[in-house]
Amino acid sequence: MAGTHGAAGPDRLSIVRTSTEDITVVTVLGQIDLNTAGRLRAVLLGCPETAHRIVVDLGQVTFMDCSGVNVLIDAHHAVHRAGGWLRLAVPAGTALRVLRIVGLDTVVDCYPTLRQALGS
Repeated sequence: MAGTHGAAGPDRLSIVRTSTEDITVVTVLGQIDLNTAGRLRAVLLGCPETAHRIVVDLGQVTFMDCSGVNVLIDAHHAVHRAGGWLRLAVPAGTALRVLRIVGLDTVVDCYPTLRQALGS
């Protein structure tokens, strides 16, 4: 299963959702801000009910503000309530800095590579 949402560009967000075994991988490219966070929310919270294990690949995120943090928190809570988990892969730059400032990296497991996030 694969789906693409949005178009990448200097102020755009592109999201690709795929599945590997029983894990949904959501790859995010671009900026997560007030204007684009709604699309990420729709993808993460709109995952099939069977998607209780989600990895969000942030390796190509160039900017993230509190709007993105709120989406990740909401997705974490929704998946956790369903008995699953949400993991973040390859957070770097601004995204990693924001995750650390708000302490989300202590609540949601973060992995330096996608492979590690899928294999843990």
